[in-house]
Amino acid sequence: MTDDHTYSGMAALSVCEALLLALNDAGILPEKEIMGVLTDAAATHENAVGSAADVERHQAAAALLRRIIAGGNSVRRG
Repeated sequence: MTDDHTYSGMAALSVCEALLLALNDAGILPEKEIMGVLTDAAATHENAVGSAADVERHQAAAALLRRIIAGGNSVRRG
């Protein structure tokens, strides 16, 4: 991946995390729903098909999402 793609991905992840936090803070989405969104996103990547390179990228994305879920990065757990 080019640096532009890497930076775009990092920026997109930051925006999504901020949106999830804002939705939770505003009482629009509870933690359970946010975790469901992240779990669904991970599952989508885990089940992706395509070339070996595509599958490898999807698996890496799924692994990142699973680390976010495990670490609670997108939801303030109290």
